[in-house]
Amino acid sequence: MTSDEPAGRRVAAGRLRLSAQGPAPTRTPGVRVVLDARALQDPDRAPTTAAYLEGLLSAFDAEPLVGESFAFLLQSDLDDPTERFEHLAVIGRRLLPPTRLLRSGALTVDPFLLRGASLGAAWRAERQGAAGAVYHTASGALPLLSRIPTVVTLLDLAPWELPGAFQRRVAGRFGQRLRGQLLRDASAVIVPSERVGTAARRLLHLRRDRIRVVPLAPRPAFRAAGLARDAASGADKPTAASSFDVTAERERLGVQERYLVYSARFDARQDLPTLFTALAELASAGRLRSLATDVPWPPRILLVGATPDDRAALARAAAQHGVGEALTYAPALDTSRLAGLVAAARAAILPVASDAAGLSALEAVAAGTPVIASALGALPEMVGAAGVLVEPRDPARLAVALRTVWSDDRVHGRLVAAARKRATTEQRTWAAVARETREVYAEVGARSGRAT
Repeated sequence: MTSDEPAGRRVAAGRLRLSAQGPAPTRTPGVRVVLDARALQDPDRAPTTAAYLEGLLSAFDAEPLVGESFAFLLQSDLDDPTERFEHLAVIGRRLLPPTRLLRSGALTVDPFLLRGASLGAAWRAERQGAAGAVYHTASGALPLLSRIPTVVTLLDLAPWELPGAFQRRVAGRFGQRLRGQLLRDASAVIVPSERVGTAARRLLHLRRDRIRVVPLAPRPAFRAAGLARDAASGADKPTAASSFDVTAERERLGVQERYLVYSARFDARQDLPTLFTALAELASAGRLRSLATDVPWPPRILLVGATPDDRAALARAAAQHGVGEALTYAPALDTSRLAGLVAAARAAILPVASDAAGLSALEAVAAGTPVIASALGALPEMVGAAGVLVEPRDPARLAVALRTVWSDDRVHGRLVAAARKRATTEQRTWAAVARETREVYAEVGARSGRAT
């Protein structure tokens, strides 16, 4: 099913805006981009992918290129969120059946549907000013035997790092093997860090010359929330205003002044057993004598980003470990409210079993908030000195990290200083992500021989 539109919408000529750490802007050739935008329609299902597409398309929309145009692939039963990008030249929208309802079966069905949906999307791209055409996905869903070069942004390695959770059934095993082969055939695979690129090569046997490192950027609301917090404490003069009232928000959620924030779902990627075991150990060890009487014990955690089903499952799991009272659950929050809560937290915690994107850690540091995270995936590069890294699946070490950051003001102060220094000195933006992604488009599109 298709909903094609004429390419009559003109885009203004322009150069990409210079990012904080990028080189002098250059004129990048615009290409026709066939983009799988389905994650934007259902952000609760794939929040990291949705945040990535939102940041990337917003940056594209802010600085359109001559010759650049888009054909969006969307689910037919959900609203179209791409209409808000008013400055993009959209030549068509291809509507696909809701294969997400097939769960793991979608891994097998999608490559065939996407091949059909992408056929003809690059037709006459050069005549309309494009320097070539590419197919781009951040969800990992790729067309079978694509006639145009494919670009994949790889934000998740869990299906291969945790095969016991993601390849238990025949459909899942076959679908992931097919997906792995399509990834190996991709013209370029974009990863957010060198470490993730190394892991992808090891797990998926990707060719080194196909990998492109394009680091992510925090959403602007997180940096603004950190500036607003510092202004409120008299530590800095803000460059962005914020009307977010964190005290009122905490009171509404029933959260005390000192809390940890955890962007978690009931998912195999999260190391929930280790977290709950660590909290139980802290509770059984008893309250620290040095802790002020108004500070709760064990540490209190605000969980954000969980769906209602996730919250129910998380509550059951926490109750089984006897730490249910240590958790508070936030409803769905817009980005500014979420950023305000992250900026006001004692620390962000990320005990995970797999994390190839590290976006939650990156955004916490951008807000000037230290991070306690598992030492795997993209997290060591995202956290650096602005937090504490703990070996995964080690509840004793995680308990020590939680106790120290929660109760030791000197250690916490050093981590906060490191996080705020990073937030000040590392000013990567989505404009830079967009510029470097467009460079991959231009390279791959030109190398393809302008396939149509």
